[in-house]
Amino acid sequence: MAIQWFPGHMHLTRQAIADRIRDIDVVIEMLDARLPGSSANPMLAHLTKDRPALKVLNKQDLADPLQTVAWLAHYNARPNTRALALDASMTAPAKALVHACFELAPKRGTMDRPMRVLICGIPNVGKSTLINTLKGKRAAKTGDEAGVTKVEQRIVLQDGFYLFDTPGVLWPRIIVAKGGYNLAASGAVGKNAFDEQEVALELLEYLRQHYPEVVASRYKLDAVVGQNEEELLEAIGRSRGALQSGGVVNLQKAAELLIHDFRSGALGRVTLETPEEFAQWLAHGKKLDAERQIKKDAIALDRAKRFKQVARDATALPPRARRR
Repeated sequence: MAIQWFPGHMHLTRQAIADRIRDIDVVIEMLDARLPGSSANPMLAHLTKDRPALKVLNKQDLADPLQTVAWLAHYNARPNTRALALDASMTAPAKALVHACFELAPKRGTMDRPMRVLICGIPNVGKSTLINTLKGKRAAKTGDEAGVTKVEQRIVLQDGFYLFDTPGVLWPRIIVAKGGYNLAASGAVGKNAFDEQEVALELLEYLRQHYPEVVASRYKLDAVVGQNEEELLEAIGRSRGALQSGGVVNLQKAAELLIHDFRSGALGRVTLETPEEFAQWLAHGKKLDAERQIKKDAIALDRAKRFKQVARDATALPPRARRR
């Protein structure tokens, strides 16, 4: 089942971004370096139109370094776009961000023509933590719950450089099913919008194929490749002591343990998608979405025809019959 999550405050954020973008010179989009395709907001691309874009792959210390290089090359190949990778250990991220923004908008940054930058990203991507590092104090609320920041903030990084922070936002329809699972695994989706066991199984499917040694090392398992996702989840639960009475594995607890290990980095440095894989997932998602829209339009057209026929039949009745 596809994962969807777009609570009311995100609709307000979408409108706020649409209103603010007219005065913005550069748009910074914070991406999760472990899922740089799934965490890229297609709605943001539509709202910001042709504004210069800086893609920041955050949490690079949790991601596969080889895949981070591939994703940076992918985004840097786009026109009017720069990409760089950050993590919480960097002591002076402001210098890198400011430099990249001036590369994208070299004529801005004076007192009479200040650089105006909008920073956006999915929930729980580490945006508030970065803001606090940039300011050198706790300017933005942080937490491991999706949707902590709820209001826009203006931050002065230096003279002539204004940064506008927005609440974390997703998009109304997630058409890449695998991307939805990756977002849920990362913590970008509210807890009430997905099933932990289902997300854990999807996570294990990818890890089993691409990072079997990581799973084996973390949970002290001998055979990873030869097991399916259900067997692996049970083996993880047994290894970590997630047992119920009678020695039965508590699969819900095992799923929560796996997801926590992924989010915290205890699992190891993994990336859940390559640029090529995400391109395939996106193409498939667009195809299914187009088919869904065709069916929806056909149903609406049929309903409209039937409504008109009912209306014509009603007007054809004698006035006394219509009153009944």
